[in-house]
Amino acid sequence: MNCLIVQPIHETGLAALRAAGITPVLCPAPDMAMVARHMGGIDAVITRDAGLDAAAFAAGDRLKVVVVHGAGHDPVDKEAAAREGVIVANTPGANARSVAELAVGLALAVARRIPAADRAVREGQGGFRESARFSELRGRTALIVGWGASGRETGRMLAQAFDMRLLVHSPRAPRIEGGERVASLAEGLAEADLVSLHTPLRPETRHMIDARAFAAMRPGAILINMARAGLVDEAALLEAVASGHLGGAGLDVCSPGAPAGARWRGTATWSSRRISAARPSRRCAGLPSRPRVMSSRRWRAGCPRPRSIPTSGARRRAARPPPKPRSEGPAHERSAPG
Repeated sequence: MNCLIVQPIHETGLAALRAAGITPVLCPAPDMAMVARHMGGIDAVITRDAGLDAAAFAAGDRLKVVVVHGAGHDPVDKEAAAREGVIVANTPGANARSVAELAVGLALAVARRIPAADRAVREGQGGFRESARFSELRGRTALIVGWGASGRETGRMLAQAFDMRLLVHSPRAPRIEGGERVASLAEGLAEADLVSLHTPLRPETRHMIDARAFAAMRPGAILINMARAGLVDEAALLEAVASGHLGGAGLDVCSPGAPAGARWRGTATWSSRRISAARPSRRCAGLPSRPRVMSSRRWRAGCPRPRSIPTSGARRRAARPPPKPRSEGPAHERSAPG
């Protein structure tokens, strides 16, 4: 069985695949044109935020399953998966603690202006302490948007470490334990000193934090985005920070090129792209042993459910006899050519 690794994973994860009799095929680059060129003879795909597009699905001659090692699945074309009868799975909760720790770290960095203070010291600038505005987290109110694994863990850390009051906006969560459910996003924004985003990107959540949302926030509030760049209207974010209404933002995700833009300088605390998912190598980073499997038909309906039954198309494809051995020699780990 050949598994295309679209984006790098830790050697421990590759070793786990080999031990299970799966041959890792390393894709030279995560762009979809390159991925599509290497889909021939691939039975499974492991991807991350690069996802998998319709052209890559169409290029797969024996693809059966796509696994996202993480919770976010919006870059995977579920319509194409349904057409091709391919099962799609994700791994929610695998990196929840890592995401939560970085969320808290970003909140502290913004509140205490740590990156800006570091730059001032290194550049020999005096008077930073007197010129900057600082805030504290203890006893304040936090709004967690998205009460999944990372949202719950972030809320737990904020409550335990800083005695913060927890508000939760998560319409799809059946119950909220450890926090107070708010009737609407606007209600939560009006009360929160810290807003942390952990919700998936869907049509109804795209730009959920826009100019109107920023206006509803308390003056000096802090925004943390640990989920998807598309949740935030970045133009509105710039305006909110420039006006002084927003205290600052810590972003684990942003649109391509945004951090390097001149307009962004000094407006937010940045982390490297998606370092929230980085974990120690004592476990297979990004490769938990029990992914949640959803049928692509349910994905199309926008209603994923764990351990759901594969679509009939996926069952037919899984039942096909294995292909005849290739002529190039015995199977072994191979890196796809560039």
